[in-house]
Amino acid sequence: MEVTSIRNGIIIDHVPAGTALKVLQYLRIDPTSTKLALIMNTDSKQYGSKDIIKIEDAGDLNLDVLGFIARQATIDIVRGGKIVRKEKPNLPEHMVNVITCKNPRCVTTTERGIDQMFHLVHSERQEYRCDYCDEEAKL
Repeated sequence: MEVTSIRNGIIIDHVPAGTALKVLQYLRIDPTSTKLALIMNTDSKQYGSKDIIKIEDAGDLNLDVLGFIARQATIDIVRGGKIVRKEKPNLPEHMVNVITCKNPRCVTTTERGIDQMFHLVHSERQEYRCDYCDEEAKL
């Protein structure tokens, strides 16, 4: 299988196998209007198998969410067909409208138009809690 290289954009590598579509959803990328390539369940020496996402002309993406959903991923920034920078995602300290509170009594559940806001409580356990009701977030 051959996937051509991209000229300008990003490559998200070492995504946990089978989760690339979920990553696209969390990044709010519409696959019907974005030039992208998904390589799923490909061989990985380090993890056994992995997914790879290539996005041409990525624009403004909030890649902080990758630290929450695909922490072992690597982000390659591509300009002029060459990788110019590599990054590892970090757990974001605060997330807005990435995950939703599951507490039925939370104000974000009962009221419309309120942002879903979560803060990092424990980085080792990757634990986030709702800013309003302190409910733990479940991925």
